[in-house]
Order: sequence, then structure tokens, then C-alpha cells
Amino acid sequence: MNRISKIERITNETSIKLKINLDGEGNSSIDTGVGFFDHMLTLLSFHSGIDIDLDVRGDIEVCDHHLVEDVGIALGKCVNEALGNKIGIKRYGTFYIPMDEALVTVSLDISGRGFLHFEGEFKRESIGNFSTEMVKEFFRAFAFNAGITLHGRVLYGENDHHKIEGLFKALGRALKEAISIGDRADLLPSSKGMI
Repeated sequence: MNRISKIERITNETSIKLKINLDGEGNSSIDTGVGFFDHMLTLLSFHSGIDIDLDVRGDIEVCDHHLVEDVGIALGKCVNEALGNKIGIKRYGTFYIPMDEALVTVSLDISGRGFLHFEGEFKRESIGNFSTEMVKEFFRAFAFNAGITLHGRVLYGENDHHKIEGLFKALGRALKEAISIGDRADLLPSSKGMI
């Protein structure tokens, strides 16, 4: 099974070229123009095992909102497409990440129903040129376009960098579990017969 997808998404605000391989080795080449976001996506790739090749140009002179949200949309669409008929996947994934003083968790279900529950407060307005409010926006755009039910929580912590990094790592690890092929590679993991 070839679980590779690519997308070119061009709007008046962003230009995105993205290619992913769900069965990769966690290798990435990422350039969004937003350094902290590049770092988080690199971690997401590494911890999920998903190869990500991403080149983005956006109106970051306005702010980072359009760029970050549009990357979430594109990545969600690619993951959904690459999963194909979803036969054999484990479907569910949950992971806790301790990041120094912070503890976060992500649980997800590749359900076909996009949903986000997000709990996390950040003290800083931005880290570099990445707005901390965009963490939730990225998670929402990704979840709804991937057709994933996604719960992300910062359980506690002081350092915003640690909290956000933990969330992206936990998302990667939960995704790795959910997209992996289980013992029944011929089974669609739904009693309804479809996802």
C-alpha cells in the first residue's frame, strides 16, 4: 500500500507545496518562513514517522495566522488522502509527553468526523514570529481537514515553549499509533463498516 499524498494549495494569502509519506522515516524538509513553526513541524514529522516535504510562502508581513492555518488545512487534507480506505489502521492513538516541567496529552480517533477539544493557556503572545494562539488554530485546521477527532490538553506547565513543543510531539506520537497497521491488515476498524 502506497500511503503518499501531495497538494499544491494557492490562495491570495499563501502558496503551499506539500508532500507526505505516512510510511516514511520521519524525515522532513520544511520552510514556512516562521522559524518556531518550522521547528514544531519538524518535531511532528520525526515523532510521527511521517516524511514531510513542505514549502510555504505566505503574507507573514500581515501576521502568521493565514500561513499557520493554511498549513494545517493542507496537512490535514494530505493525511486524509494518504490514509485511503483506512483498512488495517489502528485508528486510535493517545500519548503523554513530559517536557521538563510541563505535561501534555493528545488523544485522537481517525473517525472521519473532524472535531477538536483543546485545553491550553499560554502566557506569551508569541515565540519568535509564531503567535501562541495559532497552536489551537493549527490543531483545529488539521483535525477538521483530516477527519480526525482530536483532543489536546496541557495538563500543567510554566514554559510556553515546552507546552507547545510537547503538544506537537504528542500529536506526532498519537498519529504514529493511529495510522499504523494493526494485526488485522484486512479489517476496517469500525463496527459500522465505514469511517
